[in-house]
Amino acid sequence: MRASVSASSAAAPCVPCLQVHGNGRAVAAAYAVAACLVAVTFLALAALDPRTQASSWFLSSSSSSSSSIASFSSLQPSGGGGDAEHLLVTSSSFSDGGRDGGRRNSSGKEVHEELQVGGDDLLLSLISPSSGHGAPPQLSITPPVAAPEPEPTPAALAPAPATENSDDVALQVTPQVQRKRVAKLERLELGLAKARSAIMEAIKNKDKRPPLADKDYVPMGPIYRNAYAFHRSYLEMEKLFKVYVYEEGEPPVFHDGPCRSIYSTEGRFIYSMEMESRLRTRDPDLAHAFFLPFSVVKMVKMIYEPNSHDMGPLKRTVSDYISVLSTKYPYWNRSLGADHFMLSCHDWGPYVSSANDHLFGNSIRVLCNANTSEGFNPAKDVSLPEINLRSDVVDRQVGGPSASRRPILAFFAGGNHGPVRPALLAHWKGKGEPDVQVSEYLPRGVSYTEMMRRSRFCLCPGGYEVASPRLAEAIYLECVPVVVDDGEYALPFADVLNWGAFAVRLRAADIPRLREVLAAVSPRQYIRMQRRVRAVRRHFMVHGGAPRRYDAFHMVLHSVWLRRLNVRIAAQG
Repeated sequence: MRASVSASSAAAPCVPCLQVHGNGRAVAAAYAVAACLVAVTFLALAALDPRTQASSWFLSSSSSSSSSIASFSSLQPSGGGGDAEHLLVTSSSFSDGGRDGGRRNSSGKEVHEELQVGGDDLLLSLISPSSGHGAPPQLSITPPVAAPEPEPTPAALAPAPATENSDDVALQVTPQVQRKRVAKLERLELGLAKARSAIMEAIKNKDKRPPLADKDYVPMGPIYRNAYAFHRSYLEMEKLFKVYVYEEGEPPVFHDGPCRSIYSTEGRFIYSMEMESRLRTRDPDLAHAFFLPFSVVKMVKMIYEPNSHDMGPLKRTVSDYISVLSTKYPYWNRSLGADHFMLSCHDWGPYVSSANDHLFGNSIRVLCNANTSEGFNPAKDVSLPEINLRSDVVDRQVGGPSASRRPILAFFAGGNHGPVRPALLAHWKGKGEPDVQVSEYLPRGVSYTEMMRRSRFCLCPGGYEVASPRLAEAIYLECVPVVVDDGEYALPFADVLNWGAFAVRLRAADIPRLREVLAAVSPRQYIRMQRRVRAVRRHFMVHGGAPRRYDAFHMVLHSVWLRRLNVRIAAQG
């Protein structure tokens, strides 16, 4: 091993030269002393001569402590070999980092985040690259390569502690726990890289492979954008994906949520995640994703001051929670939150998420209020279906008659608020049209559920925000949903589901043509759409007991899984 030495320490190697044997001991000793004096003189002159400093590699070896640390920390895992590498991103920037470089996390380490848009690297939508849909961005989080050490000056040439092997210097400064954590992260990323390769192969060869075996359900048909790729991705998720739920925080704001209300999907998911055993891990080092188990609905109930219009206390609660986690654990700082996810069905969920820049810009936000005009990013965030559960017996709230027993063409009943409903009510309310039933409130004794069961199309305009529980209600009751908006609502599970096969989307400007558009759907075409609504219902089901495969709970996790696949986290030394 080469080590940094000074002129004074250079004489040490000369001592063994005095310990010679044989008859010429005196002569040998004289020659040794002379050689040592010459060497010391040469080293002293070299140290004082600036012309020799640039080339005196033997005086400033790269095995010194500081440079060994820099060299070791610059090593990056490959993240898996083979065809998976092309899924990683190579250019541009992400979130608020800017184009001029990376950002620093709370520990002061710089993190480079890069994006690549376009090409064949389509993963989120699970469709063939030849279909013309653009690819979602893919985020790579890697530590930067360490900057080269400046050339040393003579004053900096201090003796280095002697070691037997230069590699020991780097190993000694890296704690054993950190080395194990880095190794686990590399194994996690390798597993994700293999899963990406399998899913990409399924996307490209969907028409060349027989259906995958599954004892419960085999996705097939036009309700999926790519049924085979979705099935492969879902099976890979079940085999590999692990979520860690942070245990910090006390109910009811944390680890709790509403289970019977318009916000029930928030509470049901939190409850199911707490009870989950197959996709949850108790070891954060084995987790691919991290769940922040706070409930915005409970915050509004417990923390918000009614009529104050002040969301500051809610934001501070989230900000303080993330601060605690990022101080106690390394995982948030490691990825700047990109492998963490929150979930909220409250209208204020997006605003509360702005309490932390990385939560808003990097983390996976699972939101009912999936408004792309207000910062919702379908490539990174997940649209959560809004489901209004009135009881735990969900199975009694589903099912409906065939098309021949549905005399009403279109139906809507709801409050007059938001950007879309006023136009709908103004044009169709009280017009005396027997086949288009639009009203603000139903007369006493008229069942809302029965009206949906008697209708062929159920209108689903947003209210104050873009989401509406009518979407899931229509699917539950086998009424073909009509989404009325201007395209800003990111529909749930749209990376997997082909909404055009079982739903109608109507722009607000086309509200006066509502009857014309819906009447143009032939009876035969409607029967097909209704059958597809019945088929897709399993993905929106919220069961009273334990979650079941392919239900809403698992579809949400699958959406998180897809977005986690598009993030690569490189271990930091």
